[in-house]
Amino acid sequence: HVHVTYNGGQSWETISPDLTRNDPTKLGPSGGPITKDNTSVEYYCTIFAAGESPYEKDFIVTGSDDGLIHVSTDGGKNWNNATPKEMPEWTLINSVEFDPFTKGGIYVAGTRYKSGDYQPYLYKSKDYGKTWIKITDGISSEHFTRVLRADPKRKGLLYAGTESGIYISFDDGASWKPFQLNLPVVPITDLTIKNDNLIAATQGRSFWMIDDLTPLHQLNDQVAGSSFHLFKPLASYRIAGGQRAPSKTSGQNHPGGVMVHYFLKDTTNVKVELEFFQLDGKSIRKYSTKPDKKLKEEKLATKPGLNRFVWDMRYPEAEKFDGMILWWSSTNGPRALPGEYKVKLTVSDQPMETSFTILKDPRSTASDADLKAQFDFQQDVIAKLSETNKAIKKIRQAREQMNRATDPLKDKKDEYKELIDMAKSVQDKMKAIEEALYQTKNKSGQDPLNYPVRLNNKIGHLNSLAGIGDFKPTDQAIAFKNEITAEINKQLELLNQVLKEDIQAFNNMVKQKNLDAVMLSE
Repeated sequence: HVHVTYNGGQSWETISPDLTRNDPTKLGPSGGPITKDNTSVEYYCTIFAAGESPYEKDFIVTGSDDGLIHVSTDGGKNWNNATPKEMPEWTLINSVEFDPFTKGGIYVAGTRYKSGDYQPYLYKSKDYGKTWIKITDGISSEHFTRVLRADPKRKGLLYAGTESGIYISFDDGASWKPFQLNLPVVPITDLTIKNDNLIAATQGRSFWMIDDLTPLHQLNDQVAGSSFHLFKPLASYRIAGGQRAPSKTSGQNHPGGVMVHYFLKDTTNVKVELEFFQLDGKSIRKYSTKPDKKLKEEKLATKPGLNRFVWDMRYPEAEKFDGMILWWSSTNGPRALPGEYKVKLTVSDQPMETSFTILKDPRSTASDADLKAQFDFQQDVIAKLSETNKAIKKIRQAREQMNRATDPLKDKKDEYKELIDMAKSVQDKMKAIEEALYQTKNKSGQDPLNYPVRLNNKIGHLNSLAGIGDFKPTDQAIAFKNEITAEINKQLELLNQVLKEDIQAFNNMVKQKNLDAVMLSE
């Protein structure tokens, strides 16, 4: 039976249609004359699928396990038998669905595998079940159907769940193609669409989900025929995601970040760039198949066909140097604030641009001002960490060049004693600064347990803590930042003095000796 409540379940009203094909008194108990089977497994005249249209008030459709479809347009007060005449008898109606774009539109999926018939049975009606069309072209003759769902964002886009996987139709069921992707060949018992995600229930192989259906909403003949195309990304929540490694005992997390889909017809000898911008046009991050390291472009991997790139929503990370080992310290830039952004795909100097939205985590209690304060704080911390690490790189560059100039003179200590002594004095000063900024004894990831952390580790650790959750910086965090920044600035001032005075004096002496000078890059 079908029951309805109008008061939150305090009382119910029966609104069932008549499901008996013939005389209801002829319906006996299940089983044979000797052994009665009263487990209900083989009872019929049972409403197996029912739905109320989310698009039309009082429009209800039911499907039974003995092959009857009934339609009501007055909330169940009156019913019409709308069973397709061409549908075989005793077809179990497994699901009903409503057309989001057509008033009176219905889709049903049926099965007859219990009778040894494995054919798919999908039907659609555009007139409240008065007339029906079978829509199974393209589905294998032995892939019997359990469910059909209509995408509410694109007219005619349908998904069908069968005994052997999923099919998709872009023409309202006139033709179907397999939509298997990485889904195992497994019975699909149900499908649902939520927030532009397609969720599939399987028989024994877990739930599966396609995180983003929007490329299917935008796909058309023009896109399919183009050499490249950038799809407008789905609005993305500002949350973390992903996992360390694939698990054999649990599902995959959402990758987190902004999922950008783009199509490339060919990638042979083609330079592809993907760049993210603030709405005011300021560049945030740039990725390229041929990255320019001087411009801090990052590597982009591509393949012919559809590509997906997940931007982690983070601004550029702090400067690093080779062999750097820190303890519980993050060089990551802050996550982008909720709001509007742009992404540009450039293929062989031909650009295509679109906008997208980053949404605030609905679970977060932080105000917009809190998030902005956190973002600005982390940007300041990252800038100071970068400045610190750049100083260490300059020290090491200067040391390398000084050694290059003085190493050949070791056998001529008497002749070049003044120059060698000056080099040692300068290097001692730089070493003291370097050791204040970074723990130079660190050679492995466990060494920070044995040696005290230095200034760049301290401010990097502050960045780690500041990036946890959605909270503005505490008074203690601000005070610590100011304290560490002052200590770093003191060392940077000492280094600046060494570079301007001591290195310059060393270079002048080298020139007098007609030797190579130290040339520091910016």
